[in-house]
Order: sequence, then C-alpha cells, then structure tokens
Amino acid sequence: MAGVNSAAANAVEPAIVVLGPGALATARRIAARYPGAQVHGLTGRVASGGGDDRADIAYEALGPHLRDLYTRGTPIVALCAAGIVIRALASLLANKGAEPPVLAVAEDGSAVVPLLGGLAGVNVMAREIGEALAVAPAITTSGELRFGTCVLNPPDGYALASLEQGKRFVSDLLAGESTRIEGEAPWLDDARLPLTPSARLAIRVSPQVWDGSSDELVIHPRCVVAAVMANSPREDGSRGALTDDEAERIVEAVRNALSAHRLAPLSLAALLAPAERMTEPALARAAEILSVPLRFAGYDEETGTRRDARALFTSAMRTPHRVLDVSSARAPNIALAICETRDTPIDPQSIGQARGRLTVIGLGPGDASLMVPAARAALNEAADILGYETYVKMAGPFRANQRLHCTDNRQELQRARDAFELASTGRSVVVVSSGDPGVFAMAAAVLEALETSSNARWAAVELEIVPGVSAAMATAALAGAPLGHDFCMLSLSDNLKPWSIIETRLRHAAIADLVMAFYNPISRARPWQLDKALDIVREHRSPATKVVLGRDIGRPGAALTTTTLGELRSEQVDMRTMVIVGSSTTRAFARHGGLDAREWVYTPRWYE
Repeated sequence: MAGVNSAAANAVEPAIVVLGPGALATARRIAARYPGAQVHGLTGRVASGGGDDRADIAYEALGPHLRDLYTRGTPIVALCAAGIVIRALASLLANKGAEPPVLAVAEDGSAVVPLLGGLAGVNVMAREIGEALAVAPAITTSGELRFGTCVLNPPDGYALASLEQGKRFVSDLLAGESTRIEGEAPWLDDARLPLTPSARLAIRVSPQVWDGSSDELVIHPRCVVAAVMANSPREDGSRGALTDDEAERIVEAVRNALSAHRLAPLSLAALLAPAERMTEPALARAAEILSVPLRFAGYDEETGTRRDARALFTSAMRTPHRVLDVSSARAPNIALAICETRDTPIDPQSIGQARGRLTVIGLGPGDASLMVPAARAALNEAADILGYETYVKMAGPFRANQRLHCTDNRQELQRARDAFELASTGRSVVVVSSGDPGVFAMAAAVLEALETSSNARWAAVELEIVPGVSAAMATAALAGAPLGHDFCMLSLSDNLKPWSIIETRLRHAAIADLVMAFYNPISRARPWQLDKALDIVREHRSPATKVVLGRDIGRPGAALTTTTLGELRSEQVDMRTMVIVGSSTTRAFARHGGLDAREWVYTPRWYE
C-alpha cells in the first residue's frame, strides 16, 4: 500500500536560489528563518563565499541547477518569476507524490507563491516565508483555504495511509460532508474542519492497517519499533554475521511481525539492533528498504551480558512502551515494541543511538565555488565540526545547533581522537582541512588515530574521506597546466620529518626531472630552508626553468606570479604561497590582445 510521509522533505533545509545581487537582501531574510539554509547564486552575477552580500554556493546555469535540487528532494525557494521555475521543472513533474516544496518569491519580497509540493509542506513554508517578509502568501489550494490546513500533510511522525483515498476524502469534505476524528490529532485542533460526532466520514489516527474503507482517512502514527535480535539461521543451522544479501530476509521478517499484529508498515518508527552489529551492511540496507532510521543499543554494562529483546527495548527506548511478543515461525528474529499511547509517534532520536559518522573533508583553496558538493553536503548534515580555527571559519555558515570545535593547527592527532570520540556516541562529525584532506592534511591523522586505537566503538564509526581541490591544483589551474606531466608534491616543513630526508627527496625529484610543488615553503622559524631547497634544485635545473608562485589562491587578495628559477628569491615567498617549480619541458607563452592578455604556463605531455 502506498503511503505519504512529509517528514523527509520538511527535514531538509531549503536552497534559496537567486539570479542577481538585487535579490540577496531578500534571500538573507528568508535564510534567517531556516538556520542552515544556503543562498545559491548564479556565477558571473553573484559573488560567492558567504556573507550578506554574497551567495554561499555558486551555480553555472539556473535550469540544470533547479532540476538537480528537485531530483535530490531539496526544497527550493527561487527568487525569480514563477514562470521561469515552472519551465525549468516541467519535465520532472510526472510524479506528484514525490515532489519537494518549490516556491517562487519576488526579488523585493513582495510576493510569495507556492508552486509545488502541497503534500510536502509547501504552504507551511509559504506562510513561514510570508511571515518573515511581512506579506500574505498566494495560497490557492482549495482545502487549505477552506480548512486552514492541508489534511493530507500530517506532521513529522505521522504517515498518510493512502494518497488516492485522501484525495477522495478531501473532495467529499469540500462537497459538504462532515467528519469526525478518531484518535489524537492535535495538529487539527485549530483547523476549520466540519466536525460532527455522528459523521459518516472519519479521520482515524491509528497504527492498525487500513481496511480499505472509503469512509476513512487513515493516518498512521509512527509508534512501533522493531528489534533485530539474531540473523536468520542458514541451511546448516549456523548463525554467523549477517551477509550483505540478508537485508531482504530482515525486511520480510519485520513485515511478517507487523502483519501478525495487524500493524501497518507505515507505523514503523525505527529498526533497533544490538550495538555489536553496528557495522553490518545488511541492517543498514534493511532500514533503507523499510524507510526508517537504524538505531542501536549496547551490552548491559553492569552484567556484561547480551540483552534479550525486552532488555534491549528497555535500555534503548525512553518512551513508555510495551513489548509485543512475536513467536511466529515466519519471524523468529524480530521483536516489536509499541508506544503505550498507540496514537502518539515515537521520536527515533529518543531510541538508543545511531551509528556515528565521521567525514574528513577538504574545503579546497578557499573559494566556496571550488568546494566539492560532497564536502558541502557533509557540512550541512554534521552535528559537530572540528578543525583548525581558520579552516572552520572558512567552512561556514553554520546552523545555530551545530557545534564548532576549533583547535590549534598543531593538534592534528588529538583532534582526530576527539572526532572519533564524538562520532562513537552516534553523532555526525566532520573534520575540515584546507585543500585536499589527503595532501599534508587531516586524513592521515584520522587514519593513524584509528589504526593505533583498540577502541571498538571507534572501529564501528562510519568513516569517509571526501577529496578536495588542493592548493597545488588550484594554483596550477590558474597558471595554466604546469602539472600537465609527471610531478610530485613536497612539504619543506621539518616539523614531522628530518631535513635530511627532505634534501634526499628534493635531489631525487630534481634528477628525475619532475615538476615539484612545494608546500610549507618558508616560515619565521625556518627562513633558510627554501633557499637551501632551491640550491639543490638549481644543481639539476636550468635558471630559465619556469616557476609559478600562488599566494592565497581562492581567497581574497589572491596573487599569481610567474618567474624563473634563476630569478626566484625567498623574499617573494611566505607560508601562504604555493611554489611550483617546472621541469625541463615546462614552457610559457603570452597571449596578447584584449582585456585578458596574460602568460600561460604548461608542461606538455610529451618529451622532445
């Protein structure tokens, strides 16, 4: 039976899309209503990088960007003409039950028009934005205008049993029928519904399956939790770890258990499992198929014993509940618990804990438009952000409920340990680096912390490393293609390795005729090392060898300089400069004429 649940759409912060700088002031007023929402600006018209006079995210073309947001289920607030939005999304509108909220807002904030997503809360958003802009939203939905609410859009924690039946039900109400409410529906207390105790039609709030009656609008509270206690026995009778392909068995067992108690699948609030099985993919896949969160509870710390189903529920659930025994041979591994108030949903966040997630990201060189989308998505989902303070500030803006943990740049290993400790409690954690996290940055420290730890809770954390645009890549791209052939990256800092090793590597790279990108080239504590490094390179390279200097590339005040190995002096370089020393084949040429006259540097992909 198909069901509708608006919670997923409403839980995602909207993308506020502007075409020009004239809409930024209105966009920021709307963004203030949704902490964590980001302003998307058209490249070439709107500066990016965050701030009241800039967009948070840059995009290249409006139509493809709107379609991408829509297909990902992101609510859209577009500050442009409604017709532009409609034409951009027209090809995607076949499935009305799967659309996120889409609104068009006048650039000056004088009009708010909900366009799509009536079943995903678009009119609620229209009222919220209208309140923020002090204008009345242009709501045209008949049911909303008559009853003051969308009966088919229950709040988080509830799911509509049948959209088609719901449409017929609302049509009957609009035609003059009255209704009654069975069960608790507090969100309808202020609605202008035609209520009569003896009405033929009924709005029923219940976890029980809908029997198909055309006289009922059934809304299921998500008030049931299923616990997976043991995997299905194999043909030989053994019960080892779950295999990846056993998700379907778990799903079947849960559905059989629900059916045995005449509970609707849409009444399921969460899947619960013992914490020692946190890393098993079959559980995550089963929860995904069932469209519910996956939660975990651990060992009994006092007795050191494994929990049975009843004890697992008792330890994991902070909501009054009762356990439903399931002894059916069709579901030997599943136990169910139901909220004692059967028409009240259970908050999944109140059940045990989630599997923690730690994502190590690279911010790129500093320009928000050069941050990869996966890194921005991880930041949006994170509860905790850790990193060197300068980089954490670059990663914003942040929601009010996101916790920032800023530390000194030399505390990498401790920062990694702190990140695992937070993630092991079920939180979503991001560790930020500049550039690429795997290039002289935090990814190595995170992996070292994990390898040297015997903490089982850390090992259960879901770990992901998201690549970024490194300083070398950003500088090279601005200069042309100096890294177009074989190259290496070297840090000239001897904080973590002896200078003798740096000298050896420099000499071998120079002999091998590799293009070299120098990180950490100079500092107050070691002002002599760059000159020493250049002396080594000059033993094997011509003074005419091309050199590119990129200072603060991707950040305000960026500067790019092209020089030669013979002309380069250490006074031209500081700690924020990327130094790229070309190979024997690296060349440069000037492009003359026009406003963009400049010199391009590149290394051919062939040798003469």
